[in-house]
Amino acid sequence: MRKRNIRYQFWLDEKESEKLRRHVERSGLPREAYLRHLINNSVPTDKPPPDYFTMMTELRRICAAMHQIAQSARTLNILDAKQYDDDIALLNAAIVTITNAVMLPRRME
Repeated sequence: MRKRNIRYQFWLDEKESEKLRRHVERSGLPREAYLRHLINNSVPTDKPPPDYFTMMTELRRICAAMHQIAQSARTLNILDAKQYDDDIALLNAAIVTITNAVMLPRRME
């Protein structure tokens, strides 16, 4: 059974329709999802630029490489583990913050 089983139909003029189409296109969401966000008092963010995903993938690769280097350094006991763990936690937090800022919808004011 469908979770959403109530259907609404409404009419727009050309100007309203074009404005909705532009907003939906900028968000990258389906029209229905875009409208649901608005109903729930959140404004969908614009879809990120194409290079955003490439940059985030690269940051994650850097984290993975740092982790591998740290494992070797810990084995040889030549690493300040506490400092490394603090630095990698900051990097991971920065990745999460950037992702949230770019991807999550914002609450309406």
